[in-house]
Amino acid sequence: MTNRIFASLEEAKEFLYSKFGKDESFDVCIKEVHVKNLPVLCAYISGLVDGATLTVQLTPLYFDSDEKQGNPVKEDDTYFDNIFNFYGKSEPKDRDEFLLGILSGQVGFVTRQGYAYLTELRNYPGRQPEEPDNEKVIRGSRDGFAENIMFNTALIRRRIRSPELRFELYKITSDGKTDVAIAYIKNIVNDHHLKWVKQRLEEIKHDGLTMADKSLEEWLFKQRFHPVPFVRYSERPDIVAAHLLEGHIAIIVDTSPSVILLPITIFHLMQHAEEYRQSPLVGSTVRLLRYSAILLSLTLMPIWYLLATHEEYLPDALQFIGAREKSNIPLLFQVFIADLGLEYLRIAAIHTPTPLSTAMGLVAGVIIGQIAIDVGLFTPEVVLYSAVVAIFTFAIPTFELSVSIKYFRFIVLVLTALFGPSGFFIGFFIIFSYFCALRPMQIPYLWPLVPFFPKAFLRVFIRFPMADDALRPYIVGAKRRKRA
Repeated sequence: MTNRIFASLEEAKEFLYSKFGKDESFDVCIKEVHVKNLPVLCAYISGLVDGATLTVQLTPLYFDSDEKQGNPVKEDDTYFDNIFNFYGKSEPKDRDEFLLGILSGQVGFVTRQGYAYLTELRNYPGRQPEEPDNEKVIRGSRDGFAENIMFNTALIRRRIRSPELRFELYKITSDGKTDVAIAYIKNIVNDHHLKWVKQRLEEIKHDGLTMADKSLEEWLFKQRFHPVPFVRYSERPDIVAAHLLEGHIAIIVDTSPSVILLPITIFHLMQHAEEYRQSPLVGSTVRLLRYSAILLSLTLMPIWYLLATHEEYLPDALQFIGAREKSNIPLLFQVFIADLGLEYLRIAAIHTPTPLSTAMGLVAGVIIGQIAIDVGLFTPEVVLYSAVVAIFTFAIPTFELSVSIKYFRFIVLVLTALFGPSGFFIGFFIIFSYFCALRPMQIPYLWPLVPFFPKAFLRVFIRFPMADDALRPYIVGAKRRKRA
């Protein structure tokens, strides 16, 4: 056997004391117990194991002693295997693996002759699965991912009962030893994409992923200062299961309630589960409304500013557009101050306790807004269009994308203010060129618009009936494109 990693039980105890210290951490338990008539060393982290199950497993073995029956003590390796035939038992190959198992929540046992074992009794602290706040649906399941990687894999496995579903576990970073699971369906996933993800995980050289999945995204894509997200986050197991069946790869990071989905395009970030909980006609309508909201959140304020400052371009039917009341503050600064105020309001809402958030919204949105108009800080039109743009922004289903839209809107506004109509079109040309140049995982970010795939582009805008959804997306490179 290869699991004899200590010369004796005493050597194992000294090794654990050298790593954890003796009585220095109250949650580290290192003590001798008996499995039948065999003394063994037991080590575990009390907050990471199921103490009740551990007690139940050891109690009958402790009191039912073979010594009372006159049976001789057998060899440690076969004796422990036969008597303590626990379902989650494994054999570490070296001391580092044994130590890492204990730190990960497993229970370590060492026999008198130095044979080491790890048993699966993990019970990570965390909340139970519940519906995520940012991906709610009117109809559908109410369970969502939690901060426990074991729970999250089980929620996916419950929806995809295929033996081809794989969860490959990695431990990354030197000190954090964070558990990261790559989920995919073996007979569907693209091997090149899977190899790329595994290679990037192996290249991570860092002490820990304190921000969990977001830190991992930056390591995977070397994101630098790109404002747009290169992955899709989801806290719903049904969404993750649907993407896995399409050929995508999911990355589950322990301690995070959201799962990374890749490869993706910008159109993946614009979809929502509610579209598939309604009839195809209603779902298509909701999708088109959402797309129009995204477009208007980017273009409405620059267009209004352009028409308000260049009245010669206003047709007679749109003469109501523009600032009717004079203000000492230039119109562009009014727009920036209003947009900045809404951003402060969003930040304050995050840090404000729930019982007080409603009152804060009323004070900021009604009292402050009205007084700002009365004193001449804002014109009423600026407040109106800023509020309308904020509503459109809230309609974007992906928070990371909604934040990116704000940066692009700022660029277009500045160029419009500097160069007029030419700056307006130059700004959108720069943004469109930027999106066309993005190729995370060598996947065009604007696919199927650029390059243009007519049938796929039609499916992006129209939610076809599920019975007609027979092909997997071309960009995932699935081994089997036909879904049957």
